[in-house]
Amino acid sequence: MELAERARIRVRGVVQGVGFRPFVVVLGRRHGLGGWILNDAQGVLVEAIGASAELEAFLVDLRDRAPDASRVDEIRVLERDAWPGPVPSFEIRDSAPDGAVTTLISPDLAVCDACLAELFDPADARFHYPYINCTHCGPRYSILHALPYDRERTTMAAYPLCERCAGQYHDVADRRFHAQPVACPECGPGYRLHDAGGAAVATSDVVAEAARRLRAGEILAVKGIGGYHLACDARDPAAVASLRRRKVRKEKPFAVMARDLAALRALLDVDADDVSALTSVARPIVLVPKGERAVPEGLAPDNADLGVMLPYAPLHHLLFAAGAPELLVMTSANRSSEPIAYRDDEALARLAGLADAFLVGERPIARRVDDSVVARLSGRPVVLRRARGFAPAPVVSDPRFEAAPAILALGAGLKNAVTLATAGHAFVSQHLGDLEQLEAAQAFEETVRDLCAMYGVDPAAARVVHDLHPNYRSSRFARELGAPATAVQHHRAHIASVLAERRAWDRPVVGIAFDGAGLGEDGTVWGGEAFAGSLDGGLARVARLTPVPLPGGDAAARRPEQAAVGFLWALDHGAWRDRLSGPGTDVAARLIETGTRTPRTSSVGRLFDAVAALLGFRGSMSFEGQAAAWLEALARTAPADPMGYPLPFEDRAWHSAPLLEALLDDVRTGTDAAVCARRFHAGLAHAAVEAAAELAEAYRADTVALSGGVWQNRLLHTLTVPALARAGLEAWWNERVPPGDGGISLGQAALAAAGASLEEEVADVPGHPL
Repeated sequence: MELAERARIRVRGVVQGVGFRPFVVVLGRRHGLGGWILNDAQGVLVEAIGASAELEAFLVDLRDRAPDASRVDEIRVLERDAWPGPVPSFEIRDSAPDGAVTTLISPDLAVCDACLAELFDPADARFHYPYINCTHCGPRYSILHALPYDRERTTMAAYPLCERCAGQYHDVADRRFHAQPVACPECGPGYRLHDAGGAAVATSDVVAEAARRLRAGEILAVKGIGGYHLACDARDPAAVASLRRRKVRKEKPFAVMARDLAALRALLDVDADDVSALTSVARPIVLVPKGERAVPEGLAPDNADLGVMLPYAPLHHLLFAAGAPELLVMTSANRSSEPIAYRDDEALARLAGLADAFLVGERPIARRVDDSVVARLSGRPVVLRRARGFAPAPVVSDPRFEAAPAILALGAGLKNAVTLATAGHAFVSQHLGDLEQLEAAQAFEETVRDLCAMYGVDPAAARVVHDLHPNYRSSRFARELGAPATAVQHHRAHIASVLAERRAWDRPVVGIAFDGAGLGEDGTVWGGEAFAGSLDGGLARVARLTPVPLPGGDAAARRPEQAAVGFLWALDHGAWRDRLSGPGTDVAARLIETGTRTPRTSSVGRLFDAVAALLGFRGSMSFEGQAAAWLEALARTAPADPMGYPLPFEDRAWHSAPLLEALLDDVRTGTDAAVCARRFHAGLAHAAVEAAAELAEAYRADTVALSGGVWQNRLLHTLTVPALARAGLEAWWNERVPPGDGGISLGQAALAAAGASLEEEVADVPGHPL
């Protein structure tokens, strides 16, 4: 008879809150093994006892058959020896919370098919129960207070299990074996409906009443996984217009939730890649081209894409089943630029006057988590907003992030996200928003402390990295921490984020950073920069867009005509005055003439604004990037045009004057604005490739990294990447973190981990250009 062996096994990765312990118990019993498994601060610890051959097979299956929602990064046998006694049963032991925390937290998971079947089964105890979940689905990060992941450390701690739920929780053969949020109508939280004034609505079925109100054109605040949504009938123009007025959201696109794929296909042409993203366990918002379909204009005016998603919480499915309109606007419940509301009292107060009724869930949310946004760029999915379904899983796991002290990278000012690099992982937080808004700044500070507490990091003892701009809230917070803090230039961090995603520490690259604005080391406003080098060797700025005046500084980022005056100032005044007239342009001209509040800028984002103004975009932008999105949408209506406006790359600089002169010639001769927009995109793509080829040869690189908010432009991306390939260059771009400012903190952390030479912070003095 073969003697038994004992193996002590460490498993690291996303292995808590994803049904990993029940999986191991069932797997061990299938192999005839005994032993135990427990959660601890580093992941899970397993002791398996049995025949040697079965132990070997068990180790293989640990990785190959792991639950879909898990992520196994490491399996290490710590000890292995003979076992003299009988083989015990396999069991789950109580968690061991002590020690340095290195385990990975699971993101929130969309409701699974098995739970959906029970949700609509009248014979099931959880029939129509809006908080149904199991080990394969449901909330994780949004309900977690601390690690290890056990019920008493979640917002479900206040709900003791009833006899039925407890039986399933302890039954190793049950799908809810050790499912921490498990509940039912008898023992768990529910939903209630409140009117606009906050008073409870008397109704026997709150979901049916909410669906009736949505059909009647009302706007509802609906509590979801990571916060509240404001919902209304997407095909009701009056309801959509009312929501825009109440939110003070004049043109920024709304996201739409479709009842199912059939309802979505009636609205848009979705392909297999779109469906794959829409039905993934993350269930993000996916940007889908409108194409020639008649999409209601109020949903995404002057935009080529519409953000759509499918139901991901049981409540969503119940609303649609109860007769809610098959297409619902589902937008973050907030006023313009504020973070999403997630606490019940906060929602009732902050959303007063916005919502006609409130569908309030009783399960508390531990932290706000927005919907994630994904788009396909050059055939690959790219995260444009990283939040629910993705955060807080690590973006990069690499030994470079193991060294002490931990690195705390605080990102930039807009679209902020922070990165904590510790224990071999770079954890990028959920999207936090614009830190100039008080509530967003508070959410930022909460998230820093929250993320550090999760992984046992003292922020004051970390190596803190922040943006070069001293007046960003993130930079000020870095100084307030009292820890040693280092500033990193904004666009260098953009390029570094691309390299960090690929763990390319010593790979020489050319980086093209096309962006809106970031403070440069020379005190000017950067945004059209080329870099050369590597993470280990440093990224040197080697080229730029020729600087022009930026009248009004940051104000020009909101008024495209104002930015256009700066770009056109060096040209013959009479050539463009007829295209740009009004008080704003007159003020801009006076600012340039007097040198008042007029920094110099090399921003490609502002060049987009200038071109948009020349082609008809008027007034102030109501959201960041609006003019650029308008220009891209216009260009995508034009036929392909190989002719691009000239943007020559000479003496390590792109020169915009020839492009603008050619554009003005077209405008004067009556060329269609869409054709002009298309030619601008083609010219910019050609200029990027021309510069990349020259710089790659000069700096012996064969890879080009593209980053910065401008590279979210689907048309520009499509024109550039194949042309780089034809030039013999491999293109890399952000995929797991946003190419915009939401990816900045990852680049900051990577540069700090590489030990690259980081720049000194520009002095905090009045008159900064941003």
